[in-house]
Amino acid sequence: MIFNKTPLHLILILITSVINSQTLIQAGSLKDLKLSPKIAIAGGGTPMDWANLEKYKNNNKELIKVPDENRVVFMGNSITENWSSYRKDFFIDNPFINRGIGGQTSPQMLIRFRSDVVNLKPKSVVIMAGTNDIAGNTGPISIENTAENIFSMAEIAIVNNIKVFICSTLPAIDFPWSPGLEPAQKIIKLNSILKSYCSKNDAIFVDYYHSMSDSKGGLKVPEYTAENDLVHPNVAGYKEMERIILSSLKL
Repeated sequence: MIFNKTPLHLILILITSVINSQTLIQAGSLKDLKLSPKIAIAGGGTPMDWANLEKYKNNNKELIKVPDENRVVFMGNSITENWSSYRKDFFIDNPFINRGIGGQTSPQMLIRFRSDVVNLKPKSVVIMAGTNDIAGNTGPISIENTAENIFSMAEIAIVNNIKVFICSTLPAIDFPWSPGLEPAQKIIKLNSILKSYCSKNDAIFVDYYHSMSDSKGGLKVPEYTAENDLVHPNVAGYKEMERIILSSLKL
């Protein structure tokens, strides 16, 4: 039997496909997403909160009630987040707010930049990102796209009268959780792009890289990181970063 010159079995296949598509769409409803099994997302996010806006939500509400004209917000990943664990007094003794989230990439930081930085009305923001982008924590991303995400954060800050400090990505010879990616040269390329941007725009480049890298482009072992880590600073590493950033902030 032919219907408008189309074989019946093809019509039946088309109808079945539409029904199945509707079923899939319904399965992707808000209610179903909330009830679905948890999916591991870098940076502690969820399908409902990919950038983990929830992490600092309550603390942000409290900080907004207490303005501080000298406030400086540190935006970053685990290198920034762990800073408060290794050197708690650095944030207690200064008007500094830590907004690092371990595992996060630059697109996640860009999403939460307003709530975790701009809304706190800081005098300055210190941005450090790139490590987890190069590691592919949230999927492949080019060095150029990573830089553009950092530029976007900087430009959001600038139009809100926030002074911008863009930090070099720390050196790394390898990522233990994503081995074999040979990140050293990629980090050099990203830092070159960031430094060039700062020289042409209203932002200050903070160079952690050169004093903390070894001859192969890795973070110095054992001076600034452990041999089984290679990415995250130890106490001495954070002290060196403090020396550099305090000089840039002129504090």
